[in-house]
Amino acid sequence: MKIFFDTEFTGLHKNTTLISIGLVTENGKTFYAEFTDYDESQCDDWIKENVISHLSNKGARGFVATSCVDGINTRVIGNKSYVKDQLEVWFSRFNNEKIELVSDVCHYDMVLFIDIFGSAWDIPNNINPACHDINQDIARYYEIDEVEAFDYSREQILENCDYHIEGDKHNALYDAKVIKFIYELIRSHGV
Repeated sequence: MKIFFDTEFTGLHKNTTLISIGLVTENGKTFYAEFTDYDESQCDDWIKENVISHLSNKGARGFVATSCVDGINTRVIGNKSYVKDQLEVWFSRFNNEKIELVSDVCHYDMVLFIDIFGSAWDIPNNINPACHDINQDIARYYEIDEVEAFDYSREQILENCDYHIEGDKHNALYDAKVIKFIYELIRSHGV
């Protein structure tokens, strides 16, 4: 099974910390978490305006442990340890089915995903510790190089397909749904 995911974090540097993570399965089950223990001192004005301001907890600090599970959607607010525990519960629902992760320009996303669990050896055994990157798919599909693909608007792809996803850009769950749509679109064309 493929699970599409995205993260939002405090900056493009090696000491970055997670702000949120969103995951969506092939059949539409979702997991969304907002972290309460990210390093606020690393957040520049762009992060504050485009990421923090869209959080449901509006960037509230400290440990606030809340979960909402309805069988399809899981929403969590808490520190990294709490989010890890809730992610393990969510992944346990897949009965050890082999899971392949898919993201977009996934280098930071995958490292931060693994870091939630501690190391690649600590993630659930049924999850592949490597990630498929749709940026490369976009480059092949549109016959452009990967740098051009990086700059190619994902929202423009949705618009060209007359497809709408509820939510805000730079919300990890919204972005995970965009990744899922683009992956499935490109695969449906045999790329």
